[in-house]
Amino acid sequence: MSADVSVTALEKAKILAEALPYIRRFQDRTIVVKYGGNAMTDPQLKESFARDVVLLKLVGMNPVVVHGGGPQIDELLKRIGKQGQFVQGMRVTDEETMDIVEMVLGGSVNKEIVNLINRHGGKAVGLTGQDGAFIRARKLLMPDKDRPDQLLDIGQVGEIVSIDPSIIAFLDTGDFIPVIAPIGVGDAGESYNINADVVAGKLAEILKAEKLILLTNTPGVLDKEGKLLTGLTPKQIDELFADGTLYGGMLPKISSALDAARSGVKSVHIIDGRVPHSLLLEILTDQGVGTLIKAR
Repeated sequence: MSADVSVTALEKAKILAEALPYIRRFQDRTIVVKYGGNAMTDPQLKESFARDVVLLKLVGMNPVVVHGGGPQIDELLKRIGKQGQFVQGMRVTDEETMDIVEMVLGGSVNKEIVNLINRHGGKAVGLTGQDGAFIRARKLLMPDKDRPDQLLDIGQVGEIVSIDPSIIAFLDTGDFIPVIAPIGVGDAGESYNINADVVAGKLAEILKAEKLILLTNTPGVLDKEGKLLTGLTPKQIDELFADGTLYGGMLPKISSALDAARSGVKSVHIIDGRVPHSLLLEILTDQGVGTLIKAR
């Protein structure tokens, strides 16, 4: 055996040993992961994510994956000559767009993630909120930023009424990994498109998760000079909203993270999904790869 190989093997052994305290600490704990951004579109990052999820399960944690699919939805909308529209980070969803959302999120994207995890040795099961009326929802009416007394109707976009955790608990008994598409169901059986960050945050609250981890296409929350911010308190986040530092797609992400932190989720992280094995870096090492949101 060459000296170089011996050093590499030793380094690997040290890394595994350093992970042991984290594996012990998070044994049998629930980790809710919102999967999106480049991690969902780059082939190498997709493989890396699937392996990470399987490893977390094999060492005794309970990962629950909630996925988005914005780029895939936009691509299919363009094919039919339709342009995606957003209001305060939420996709405007008319009836035709809702059909596309269900086709992409509940179909192709969900199945691809399930297959990836299973191919790497996991036992993943795909769900939408319609399965067993798992996520009950109603129409979301959004306040108009310019006219606060007015409410905006942005179509079949839903807000969560309730989440039934029993289906997740049942899957956990069989060591399955739930992979959830953020589609809710109304009282009359109608479908609602729900922001994936919102579903992940609410699910983490309901499941009393140890961690909520949101994968993004940025290093985390950045200030106006592009510097990474971490250890943020609710007061600091309110200030970032007020001065316009936080806007667009980051709004539902931060709001969900903050709600989860205030509701008992022990730690909430917004991390850079463009970094290979970012999940393992965040959970099993001291090296942070994003922004920590604190409850207070």
